[in-house]
Amino acid sequence: MNIPGENYVPADSPSLQLSVIVPARNEEDCLGDCLRSLAGQSDPIFSLGAHWEILVVNDGSVDGTRQIAQSIPGVTVIDAGPLPKGWTGKANAVWIGAKLARGEWLLFTDADTIHEPGDLLRAMHEAEKAKVAMLSYSPRQIVNGFWQKAVMPLVFCELALAYPPEKISNPESRLAAANGQFVLIQREAYFSVGGHASVAESVLEDVDLARLVKRRKLGLRFRYAPDALSSRMYRSFSQMYEGWTKNLTLLFANSLALGAWRLLDLALLVGLPLIFFGFYQPTMLWWVLMALWARTLWRFYRRVARSNFPFGDCAMTIFGLPLFAWLLWRSWFHHTITKRVIWKGRSYAS
Repeated sequence: MNIPGENYVPADSPSLQLSVIVPARNEEDCLGDCLRSLAGQSDPIFSLGAHWEILVVNDGSVDGTRQIAQSIPGVTVIDAGPLPKGWTGKANAVWIGAKLARGEWLLFTDADTIHEPGDLLRAMHEAEKAKVAMLSYSPRQIVNGFWQKAVMPLVFCELALAYPPEKISNPESRLAAANGQFVLIQREAYFSVGGHASVAESVLEDVDLARLVKRRKLGLRFRYAPDALSSRMYRSFSQMYEGWTKNLTLLFANSLALGAWRLLDLALLVGLPLIFFGFYQPTMLWWVLMALWARTLWRFYRRVARSNFPFGDCAMTIFGLPLFAWLLWRSWFHHTITKRVIWKGRSYAS
């Protein structure tokens, strides 16, 4: 069932409008909600089975992932089998699913997503209206716990600044990106760029696939889409720590410089009040320091607001700055020095 190869082209013509492909490795805590939100996309003219399908690719799970997938009516479960050399787990899983899919459109979506009613049909209409071969959504992020609320807005505000959706969607711009939690692509375009076989070794396969599509001028659209879906990326601090260690250096051109700038923000936001509160009487220096602190605070929260997180979460981000800087350094260290990253129990060369 697993046939690696960059030039693979499925023999059968598409017989459905859409194939939804969900890679799943030990996702028993979230897969059920995801699949129920997908299977519940009821529409008289877009019925599951007659017009579209859901394929779950079980990627070596040792928990209840496979049983949960089998319990949802209309879901087809595929076992990925042993991971081939030179492939990441996710790239291999979605490639297997894509080769067995029967849809004219392919949607790759993660097991930690929750889809709003009707979002699949609307997404296909949006891609067709925009005349693009690939459409990617950035979901509304659901966070829990102190550290997720303090760090996740920092990451997503930097992503919004580094990858402005209007530039990504502009065919005249060379900038390309996608969010692997929701990637909709025309079947013909997908296989014409080699699909995930072309990015088999990448731990940032969503962005690399988008770059291939953009380079071939097939049409790419990307936007923040809270109207379409939400996602809880990480269930624990350790998952968040491991996940961003894997990705941050690949997402940002100079992660060390970015970490240094955010530490400077911390020094100014915390250090300046300590200095000017030490003056017993207002002086010119006191007013200068207060003005500098106020400007730094305003600039910092204006930046964080780009994350699209609630105000309460954004307000907590000052406490997340040291951890964010550490994650940037740790990601750089693993990709540059050790040249290995760990994700979901597997070690990948960087």
